[in-house]
Amino acid sequence: MQNTQLMFKKRLVTFYYALYFSMFAVCSNTILAESAAIPKLSGSSEFVRLSAPDKMLDFLQEYIKLPEEPFANNMAQRAFLHRVKHEIIELLATQGYFSPVVTLDKQTLNKTETPVIAVDPGPLAHIQSVRIEFQGSIVDDETQQDKIKKWRKAWPLSVGKPFRSAEWEEAKAVLLSQVSYKKFAAASIAKSEAVVDKEDAGVALHVVIDSGPVFYFGELEITGLERYDPEMIENYRPFRKGEPYSEELMNRFQTALQNIPHFGNVSVSIDPAESKHKASPVYVTVTETKSQRIAVGGGFSSNNGARAEVNYSDHNFLDRAWNFRTLLRLEQKRQTFFTGVNTLPNENNIYYALGASLQRTDIADLVTVRQRADAARIYQTHNMQWQYSLNWQREEKRPDGALNQTVEALAFDWRYRYHLVDDHVNIRRGNISELRVGGGLESVFSDQDFLRLYGRQQNWWPVGKRDVFYLRGEAGYTLASSRFGIPQEYLFRAGGIQSVRGYDFLSIGVREGNATVGGRVLATGTAEYTHWFMRNWGAAAFVDAGSAADTIEDMDLFLGYGAGVRWRSPAGPFALDLARGHKTGTFRVHFSMIVNF
Repeated sequence: MQNTQLMFKKRLVTFYYALYFSMFAVCSNTILAESAAIPKLSGSSEFVRLSAPDKMLDFLQEYIKLPEEPFANNMAQRAFLHRVKHEIIELLATQGYFSPVVTLDKQTLNKTETPVIAVDPGPLAHIQSVRIEFQGSIVDDETQQDKIKKWRKAWPLSVGKPFRSAEWEEAKAVLLSQVSYKKFAAASIAKSEAVVDKEDAGVALHVVIDSGPVFYFGELEITGLERYDPEMIENYRPFRKGEPYSEELMNRFQTALQNIPHFGNVSVSIDPAESKHKASPVYVTVTETKSQRIAVGGGFSSNNGARAEVNYSDHNFLDRAWNFRTLLRLEQKRQTFFTGVNTLPNENNIYYALGASLQRTDIADLVTVRQRADAARIYQTHNMQWQYSLNWQREEKRPDGALNQTVEALAFDWRYRYHLVDDHVNIRRGNISELRVGGGLESVFSDQDFLRLYGRQQNWWPVGKRDVFYLRGEAGYTLASSRFGIPQEYLFRAGGIQSVRGYDFLSIGVREGNATVGGRVLATGTAEYTHWFMRNWGAAAFVDAGSAADTIEDMDLFLGYGAGVRWRSPAGPFALDLARGHKTGTFRVHFSMIVNF
């Protein structure tokens, strides 16, 4: 955090040099402060030495470059000392010291006189008063009055706090962004004053925000399209013409366009001209990507082992901008071939999907071979998804030490998912809820009547400035006379990542011979605490518990606990965990990329 602050200070120093004299109105009758504690001398240069209190010396040395070679002549030396004196005064002003005493002296070293720049920063200025005023349409907008009160209350630079220029600039920028976030796209700072009273070491703050008029969305003006119809972009727009401006909706619009594979670069902006505020055009600029691509990849997960895959996609299938995809993925415990096509969302956020797959798994001494075809209707917004699907599947189940079975089912599925999170990749606050209902009838191309119910809830809470506490719970129940005749997808097993760590992947379930197969009941949960030592590195401690069985009476609690390392990679967070299965006493290593959706 300190490094980040110093980098921020470095970027602002040049700005403050130019801004300082115009920003601060200096009161008269200045009284120099008493001398500070005995300063510390710096030995960073043989030709000029810097003397200042410890905390000031470290700060000044970050920005003051002392000469590394002798001065050419006395005139060059005097010019350097004069310039550095003014730089020090300006630097100290950014930190709230407006009455520094900077003197030039000489010290005899090695029989030569070395110039010494002695710095007494003087008293640190504190905020004496704060005035935050608003003008423009926001003043007469009744819906904004509570927000204005909230903004004033949340103003971070309260009376009595030390004044620093960086914090003053940041506070104004945050306030302006809050005003312009909704409705007032052309909001600006009409007045900004930080009046310094050197005598009392105080600063009076005054800022006036001009909201300007209320802006309303106008027509889209799209550039960059070659292969695709503008209607495609229109359907992703989360607002309509005539609605009040919202930066959140603009960001959501841009994110939605960036997330589809048709475009490489996307820019969404509004015309901030006040003359167009009643119907401000929305400019959308896109760069189309190649419609066909082949991707090759690999990876490793402790659930399914090493992975290699090849993926072919066509994002302009049949010249309709549909997404066609064919995937071959080879994992140690699972091999998958899939092909399918998705349409694009229409103006009602609805799209359709068709797919077919062939998959073989060998997990916990159970081999399954499944052929599947499905069709789905999906309604999706930025944080919600409703899905209805119909799928047919044929599954061969080969448990080690038990009878082989072949199962067929035509199942109807309904799925609902809702998420509200602060960051889709690295979540610190939020929740995800999911409900699924699916089943089949023996009278309609299924070997048995069954109804599967499933629910999952995930919650994240921030702790302090960096840490996160996470809770997960899931439960499922399949209503049927028995588990026989039901595909494994509609039954339950537990164990491994995103389940009960400390046990092998899907090793908790019902025993058939030497194999573990799915049962009709599931319940698992997780409590995890992550402490981030740095921005991208952290450590987690966790407890998992749960079970899967054929009946509720047969459920036996499996407990796993341990700790692990977290790394926020550009592709998403990675987890490396060491977990102990309480029932077996064995330790297992779990490694994967964390996927919460």
